[in-house]
Amino acid sequence: MTTSYFKHWRDVPERAWRWKNFSPAEIACRGSGSLRINEEALDKLQALRDRLGKPLIVRSAYRSPARNRAVGGAPRSKHMEGTAFDIAMANHDPVAFETAARAVGFLGFGFYPRSGFMHIDLGPARQWGERFPVQATAFAAETPPAAGVEVVQNALAETQSAILPLVPYLDTLRWVFIAVALAGIAVAIYDDWRRGRR
Repeated sequence: MTTSYFKHWRDVPERAWRWKNFSPAEIACRGSGSLRINEEALDKLQALRDRLGKPLIVRSAYRSPARNRAVGGAPRSKHMEGTAFDIAMANHDPVAFETAARAVGFLGFGFYPRSGFMHIDLGPARQWGERFPVQATAFAAETPPAAGVEVVQNALAETQSAILPLVPYLDTLRWVFIAVALAGIAVAIYDDWRRGRR
């Protein structure tokens, strides 16, 4: 099993990334941007994407130990090894998804229907959580999606990939806006005070 570590996902050489439907930013730690590439896990993730034939929305993949603690992850979480993925079920039938994930070699399964995602990892074989309720109308997993739907799904997945790297900076940007607003208020108050003294 080949594993590589990068301090930030931007440091990953283009030639080292071979998983066509995923980007380093999607797989990187949401807190620090660091990335542990476990090739076996990513090969299985790509195989799962190929088998299902539609985008996988990755909510969480690699987590640094600090990020794992911050989100309340298990002390020995497979996310810290780069061998676990939390996948949104918004565009998947959970039963078909689980079947396909088991077929490509994932062994650990966590079910989070209230949060709308399923955890998959390389094992050991185990499962936890309450299974997703059976859908009243099953997804048409066997029917290939219309060309327009596939284009929209791909566009949404690419947009998410582009936005995710910006998430750590949004908090900083919020504080910059607050500081600018406070400075503007201070200038206005000072200006009014100066005018009142004339």
